[in-house]
Amino acid sequence: MDVKTVLQFAATTRGLSLLIQALLNAAIPDHEADAFTPRAEEEPLLLDPAVQWFLGGLSHWDAEHFLFIAERGYLYEHNYAFFPLFPVILRGLAETILLPLSGCLTLHGRLLLAVALGNSALFLLSVVALYGLGCVVLQDRRLALVSSLLYCLTPANVFMMAGYSESLFAALTFGGLFLLERGYTLRACLALSIATAARANGLVNVGFLLHSKCLHYIWIIARHMFTAALGTAVIALPFLVFQYYGYRAFCTPSLSLEQVYPALIQLAVDKGYRDVYWDVGFLRYFQLKQIPNFLLALPMATLGVVAAYMYYRDNPARCLRLGLWDRGANKRPDKPTPGFYSPRVFLYVVHATMLLGFGTFCMHVQVLTRFLSSASPVPFWISAHLLLLYEPLLQRRSPPTSNKGQQRGTPRTVFLYLPQNPVVHLLSRWKTCSIPTRWILGYFISYWLMGLALHSNFLPWT
Repeated sequence: MDVKTVLQFAATTRGLSLLIQALLNAAIPDHEADAFTPRAEEEPLLLDPAVQWFLGGLSHWDAEHFLFIAERGYLYEHNYAFFPLFPVILRGLAETILLPLSGCLTLHGRLLLAVALGNSALFLLSVVALYGLGCVVLQDRRLALVSSLLYCLTPANVFMMAGYSESLFAALTFGGLFLLERGYTLRACLALSIATAARANGLVNVGFLLHSKCLHYIWIIARHMFTAALGTAVIALPFLVFQYYGYRAFCTPSLSLEQVYPALIQLAVDKGYRDVYWDVGFLRYFQLKQIPNFLLALPMATLGVVAAYMYYRDNPARCLRLGLWDRGANKRPDKPTPGFYSPRVFLYVVHATMLLGFGTFCMHVQVLTRFLSSASPVPFWISAHLLLLYEPLLQRRSPPTSNKGQQRGTPRTVFLYLPQNPVVHLLSRWKTCSIPTRWILGYFISYWLMGLALHSNFLPWT
């Protein structure tokens, strides 16, 4: 029943996202941004205007790069910031399932349709994977349910829907970690390896493998080193292959200018493309003019800091031991601690904290919202944990009992009450919600909506 509830809510939010972005894109004129906007090479066909009207908002900002790569390949050096798996999937959908529409839709139109259909399906897969991962790691189905429903309202919503690789990466990462937690190491390595072909930060997932296969088995480390080394190589292989491909294309060029569309050469000249594009690096974003972007990232950064602080406060000894030996202890018959403070959550908090630190100091900080939302379950786990901890509407006291067998003054038991969809239940009773609930849901809903409004009209967003 929980999986059905999560899937229904995820499908509903996908449909609403598509509808809202189309209406907002039609109502608000597009901003003339200084962004990568390649010229169309094909004359529009019968259905292209309709597809562009309804789905055009999904093709802005970095989505232009992914669509360009899917359509024409890696022609510009800066395209190599975008990994190949997502463009390959888009082109595959356009040339197979959507090929019958080629008579009335150009390749670009079919790619846009592939974005909407593909990312919607991938998002559904990612939410199911997140729910399964939550059940295994948290050992608390209520917390897993609420966190998965919050994920359906992710602050990075527009990037899960638009032509970005976030939904793909989230599905593969959460699915791979679920398989790893269940003990399917080779399958997990395969899923995480494919994830690395979608985004470079998939390399960080090697830490989960190393921690589970080496550090937790210190007394038999030699026996597991081969598995860990092989798995590391498999996960890193797509990243290394893609880097070598870029090296061959630009350091030993085999593509002559005559093979490139003249219009694309002119675009490179007009835009002044060089070998430095985003100026990322340690502390390079720490400028006064970037304060608004730091404020945009502040809510997600706050969730990350709160998660790390609360986990350390409850488990200081485990954190100082780097989470060692706890897993071995969990194999005993006694039941491990469920919920956010479970021993198995430790590594996920460390992973999220590392991503938070790297994103804050070495990246464009506003990217933190989608960077963490697609790579880590922790922002959703800590948000759900706070809701269940502080929201009275999700708590009920046990009914009065007779005095027989109970001393006067004995407190009634407090237990969690969850309707079928706790998030909708809280939203429908907004005025009676607690302050922490309003802050958390307000953040999720406001970013969910603002992203659709701003990104679909080429306005700056996270």
